[in-house]
Amino acid sequence: MSRRGWLWVGFVAVHLVVAVLGFVEPNMPMGDVYLVYEPWVRGALEGGVIPGIAQEWIYPQLAIVPMVLARGLAWIGGYTVGWAILVTILNALAFALLVGRGRSTGRATAAAFWLAFVLLLGPVGMYRLDGVTVPLAIAGSLWLVGRPLLGAILLSVGTWMKVWPAALLAAAVIAVRRRLTVIGGALIVSALTLAVVFAAGGAAHAFGFVAGQTGRGLQLEAPVTGWYLWQAVGGVEGAFVYYDSEILTFQVTGPNVDAVIAAMTPLLAAAVLAVAALGAVRAWRGGSFAALFPALALALVLAFIVFNKVGSPQFLTWLIAPLVVGLVIDRRRWLVPAGVALACALLTQLVYPLLYDRLIVADALAAAVLSARNLLMLTLFVWAVVRVARVPARRTPTAVPA
Repeated sequence: MSRRGWLWVGFVAVHLVVAVLGFVEPNMPMGDVYLVYEPWVRGALEGGVIPGIAQEWIYPQLAIVPMVLARGLAWIGGYTVGWAILVTILNALAFALLVGRGRSTGRATAAAFWLAFVLLLGPVGMYRLDGVTVPLAIAGSLWLVGRPLLGAILLSVGTWMKVWPAALLAAAVIAVRRRLTVIGGALIVSALTLAVVFAAGGAAHAFGFVAGQTGRGLQLEAPVTGWYLWQAVGGVEGAFVYYDSEILTFQVTGPNVDAVIAAMTPLLAAAVLAVAALGAVRAWRGGSFAALFPALALALVLAFIVFNKVGSPQFLTWLIAPLVVGLVIDRRRWLVPAGVALACALLTQLVYPLLYDRLIVADALAAAVLSARNLLMLTLFVWAVVRVARVPARRTPTAVPA
């Protein structure tokens, strides 16, 4: 069998295994799909209460689109199965683009990495909205050089579903020579989305997802939360894990936590701006797309994670697109960071869903696994920033095959 054939066999096997794991692993890793997404769709289609239009929503407005599409596949085996099939179909389309005819070793390596990451991260990567945005991000990133308008449109659609692809868009604006085309693609999608929102009477809620994130506390898995989590493990007075019933997630509190919560959003903004500024300097000095974009995209995505007070396990899927592009362009240089990312994915699945019932009661072992994952992500962030800083200050040919 050809290399291309083996990759597709691996694709089918990995997606089947991960889809089934969602039903057999503890702590309901696919729970968001039928407990949250399906009721939102039911309310929109049957009651006319469209999230982001008729009421505030934690997601941008286009997030409702894949949720509705999954309902169209629910006849096969229920809404959750329909969601898994939708994610698999979207992944298959991006996987076909990535693998192509199977002749490129870099693309084959990137495809194998993607499959390994999906398997090691487990069902949380499939049964969350982030799973829909990953194939959009991969396809959009691969098309930025040959088809920058189409690439920017895909990244913008992803951004209007879940904000994180904005990091890839920012990296593209900095690293792509035809940056006006990239900006134009982003503006087209944004203008059309907002026009529909305004026409539907949702002007008051158009940017409600921004306020919904800034008002949150310290989520249990976020890197910044480690200080309070270990205080809870040690029994420090006032430090404990609790469940926030409004946003349906576990958070951590402790002494002076309000000051930390207030500081995190400005710190996140400062970190992202600093990384973007560093990338802009390297681009101004002649850094090529091939040298600059993957590292800058990875650094920006990791800044979104490392300095975020929200730390959901599905955030790890954000690492896939920049690492895939890095492996396509220069697999030897990117093998080590890809390996670190795979370790992060495995530790994340151990944390959620496998050890989550122990983590929420501040168990030391579960906290140690989570802390190790967060330290690895911080290490990867430092590597990416250093890589951006060392982008050669000269013009070299760019090459991401369309």
